[in-house]
Amino acid sequence: MSNKQFFSAQIVADVLSISKRNVDAWSKNGKLTPALDPTVHNEPYSRTQLEQYPEFKAMFNSSWDLERKTKPSKSYALMELFSGAGGLAIGLERAGFKNELISDKDKDCCATLRKNRPNWNILKDDICNIDFSGYKGNIHLLTGGFPCQPFSYAGKQLGFEDARGTAFFEFARAVKEVQPSCFLIENVKGLSTSNNGETVKTIISIMQSLGYTIIENHVYKSLFYKVPQKRERLIIIGIKNNLAKHARYERPSPFSSVMTVKDALRCGVLYDADVPLSEGQCYAKRKKEIFEHVPQGGYWRDLPIELQKEYMMTSFYLGGGKTGIARRLAWDEPSLTLTCSPAQKQTDRCHPEETRPLTIREYARIQTFPDDWLFAGSISSQYKQIGNAVPVNLAEAIGLSIVRMLNELQKGH
Repeated sequence: MSNKQFFSAQIVADVLSISKRNVDAWSKNGKLTPALDPTVHNEPYSRTQLEQYPEFKAMFNSSWDLERKTKPSKSYALMELFSGAGGLAIGLERAGFKNELISDKDKDCCATLRKNRPNWNILKDDICNIDFSGYKGNIHLLTGGFPCQPFSYAGKQLGFEDARGTAFFEFARAVKEVQPSCFLIENVKGLSTSNNGETVKTIISIMQSLGYTIIENHVYKSLFYKVPQKRERLIIIGIKNNLAKHARYERPSPFSSVMTVKDALRCGVLYDADVPLSEGQCYAKRKKEIFEHVPQGGYWRDLPIELQKEYMMTSFYLGGGKTGIARRLAWDEPSLTLTCSPAQKQTDRCHPEETRPLTIREYARIQTFPDDWLFAGSISSQYKQIGNAVPVNLAEAIGLSIVRMLNELQKGH
């Protein structure tokens, strides 16, 4: 349980999913009165005040440590498709699942998995070519973060066969052939609102037609689960109809505090040493000169006006926030969502103090990969693998919730 007593406006905003401007407005209108002078203290909001909000109350009454004691009551078999570099797989392994098959068609992702887990059954192939029928009835959890092409049959009642040609169809085919006890779909937050929510409705209706009851459909905020990042992921979990009546899935308890970039890169709660040195991309000379003027936690609008115009060029005159551009992270906040490259103009992720993009190991730590998890391929491929991953600590937390559910089902048999 965290004994932290005061919180910054930015952390309050991140936890409550509002803007810092909102928190400042609440402070002015009396909805949330700072306990300390915000002009003197950078953490003016007290724990006592924040207990009124369910998000903070859940953190202050966290069962995180208790949930870490969960152990599988038998060996639970895992199959993972579209695995990427293994963020989800490591988390589920920590939760107690035994990996029976892990697959991806990307050669660098598979090389990364082989480098770290030579004993896993790693299959480099397009999912279209894989026959899953040999695993029928032997898998407890089948997972996949398929790339989601939008369905182009708006307004029609889509069935399993109509989804053919999409990556989702292949995932659904795997579920149909394997008949796992339960499945987990993870995807970008945007999928939940794609095509006005119709895409998710279609996915759910097809999984239901295959004999599964949906027990979870929720966007998880990583920062609640001991991840120093504002990343959000859609999680959909289904369980076989014949098990659904006795199945109880409960979302994992949030961690007792919010992890920051400092927690990721320095010795402390998350890691027992400072981040190891590693390779990373560099800025071009002029870009570095401009970035020198961006303050910690700032972005292009914090530059002098002439540099704003030079850096943004014609975009300077267009509307929209473009808040990811020329972005320098802050030590005392969670990182922005990591992307596939920390040095591209739209997705800059600059170190809080040094004027450079985050390195490979810094990237990996913000995704809560262990320091001994090594990545294969070029620097740009490694960034991409890490940027696409599910944060390990989030995966473990969800995995432990699934293990608890499966343990309860075991008791009933």
